Order: sequence, then C-alpha cells, then structure tokens
Amino acid sequence: MPTPTRPPHIDDEKFLDQVADRLAALPAVRAVALGGSRAQGTHGPGSDWDVAIYYRGAFDPDDLRAVGWQGEVSEIGGWGGGVFNGGAWLTVEERRVDVHYRDLDVVEGELARAEQGRFHVEPLLFHLAGIPSYLVVAELAVNRVLRGELPRPDAYPAKLRASATAHWHGTAHATLAYAKANHAPAGRLTEAVGALATAALQTGHAVLAARGEWVTNEKRLLERAGLREIDEVVRGGVNEPEGLVHMLGRAEEVLDAAVARARESGAE
Repeated sequence: MPTPTRPPHIDDEKFLDQVADRLAALPAVRAVALGGSRAQGTHGPGSDWDVAIYYRGAFDPDDLRAVGWQGEVSEIGGWGGGVFNGGAWLTVEERRVDVHYRDLDVVEGELARAEQGRFHVEPLLFHLAGIPSYLVVAELAVNRVLRGELPRPDAYPAKLRASATAHWHGTAHATLAYAKANHAPAGRLTEAVGALATAALQTGHAVLAARGEWVTNEKRLLERAGLREIDEVVRGGVNEPEGLVHMLGRAEEVLDAAVARARESGAE
C-alpha cells in the first residue's frame, strides 16, 4: 500500500479566513480580531496566532469546544477574571492558536474610562507588573479586525497619558523604596532583584504612556522603552550581593532618567 501523505498546509491568509469564519459564527460573537505579533508584523515562522472574539451578552465556551479544535478551553473568568476574562489554547491545522474572550460591554466601558484618564491594574499570569485595564483599548487601536466592527480610539487619550505616566512611575518608585528599606539591608537578593524587575516593567509602562504608545503585553516592553540597560544593573547586584542598596539606587537613576526623557519627547 502506498504511504499516506499529509495534506499540505493551507497558506496563512486562507487559514486565518477559515478560523475567523468559524469563530464569527459562534453565538453572541459580534467581531473577531487578530492580535499579537502577527497583527503588528513582528512575528516569526513559529509564532502563534492570537485571535480575540468580541461577544455581547452571554457567551458559552461550550460553543467553542463544539467546534472540535484540539486544546484547552477555559470558562468565562478562567484566567483570573477582569478585562482578560479567559480564552483557549488550541491547535488548528497544526498551528498554535490562542483565543481570547473579550466582553464588548467591558471593552466599551474601558474605552470610555481611558478617554477620561481612568484605569485600574489587575494581576495576570506571566505579567510581573500586572496589566492596566486600558490594554483592551490598546488592542482596539493596534489589532486587525477580521470580522464585524469594533470601536477604535482616535488617538492615545491625553488624560490617560498623564494619569498612566504618573501612576506607573509612582508605583515603580514605591516598589524600589520598599526593597531598599527592607530587602537590601537584610541581604535578600532574590526579593531585591524581583522588586527591581517589577519596577523596571512598571517604568516601561510609564515611558510608553508618556510617549503615547499603546502596550498590549510585557514581552518587548523594556526594549520599546529603551530600558534594556537595566540588565547590567541586575548583573552587578547578583555578582555583588553586598551592594544591593547601591544596585537599587542605580536602578532608580536609570528608570527615572527614562521617564524624564519620555516626558520631554511627549511634550514636544
């Protein structure tokens, strides 16, 4: 008997069309959008596909399970609740596809709050600094709508630039101050480095907010904010644990300078 051959991959655009059609047909779904690196053109050959489904009213994850794609489908709120309220990790046509649930009522509410300069920060797995609720607004600004219609922010709201910059910069200062007063004198290296890493990402949020640039995750936050030099500060602290106070003080100087530059550029 001849050896069966695996059917060839369909091209990316046809694949995306098929996925979008299946998701758009689910009950309560009003729009489908492509996000992540593939929406922003920074993906590689092995990058996964981040797709958001925007629903109105009650969405039942069992409807997504019924499509028959292999993988794990969470319940609503299964990723901790809040604005990022669940999703699925799937394999479709041998491609990794992450589906994100987005409640349109919540998203529209956060859009209105962002325009007023209001937001809150939520914990989320794999995010050291947590996420600002305006990340769902950032998705509206940068993601590629595949099916349906979604609101789009006209620009980065001026009030949000001011409030987010001040919040994140202040939070980073408080994080470092606590580490300097408590962890560093006691020689708690891991805690001190953890606090520094958290403060660096908080500062990254402050820098991007001051420049009026949207953030959708932490993956390239330090690079975009020009804060990769903080790695050298961390290495110095690890190699000389007796100098933890100096490490944190040096970090504070680097982070403050980055925010100051961003504020200056944003004011131009």
